[in-house]
Amino acid sequence: MTQKTTLPKADTAEKTRKWHFLDASDQVLGRLSTKIAVLLMGKHKRDFAPQTDCGDFVVVTNTDKVRITGNKMEDKFYFRHSGYANGAKTIPYKRQMENDSTKVLELSVRRMLDDNKLRDKRMKRLRIFSGAQTQFKAVKAAK
Repeated sequence: MTQKTTLPKADTAEKTRKWHFLDASDQVLGRLSTKIAVLLMGKHKRDFAPQTDCGDFVVVTNTDKVRITGNKMEDKFYFRHSGYANGAKTIPYKRQMENDSTKVLELSVRRMLDDNKLRDKRMKRLRIFSGAQTQFKAVKAAK
């Protein structure tokens, strides 16, 4: 009995991409980010292969209404460094949500994806909006 492994082609993955529309209101940040990362990687598809980019498009709305569990509202910080001496900056979760709630979800999803050449391509297929209005309503109605 011979077994054959079939790998998906890059051009067929391009043709079979679908659009997924998610509403982030009243959803936990980590669970939502995991769901988005799976859709971007294409792990939900039957012909998934880790070396090919076979994921789908994801549009997320209402990121300003996402919730977190536990004491993370006070304890969670976002860290960045400019590369210069004394260039470290920490921003509390609460202030980051007030400034730009889309950045919180984007960082969460970005850190769940593998750090390789495909991550930037996958992140380009993610569209995040803080409100309910998007420019992708026509695409949603057509599909």
